[in-house]
Amino acid sequence: MIKVKDYHINIFYSDEDKCYVADIPDLQFCSACGETADIALKEVQTAKKLWIEAAREAGKKIPEPRYRPIYYKVV
Repeated sequence: MIKVKDYHINIFYSDEDKCYVADIPDLQFCSACGETADIALKEVQTAKKLWIEAAREAGKKIPEPRYRPIYYKVV
């Protein structure tokens, strides 16, 4: 069973949408927004649970957590 906490979450401010956006790259189209980064995070965690639940009910494959951001070391 996949643990919900294993997925990487990106959070960024969108000037176009004028809100914070949180997305989960491993779960296609799983994203949420909020007035603050904390709200966007809370909303995407709910969206993640619902995404996984809907995929299970539909008999679809739930992807393993794979995405890892690239970190650059500034010298």
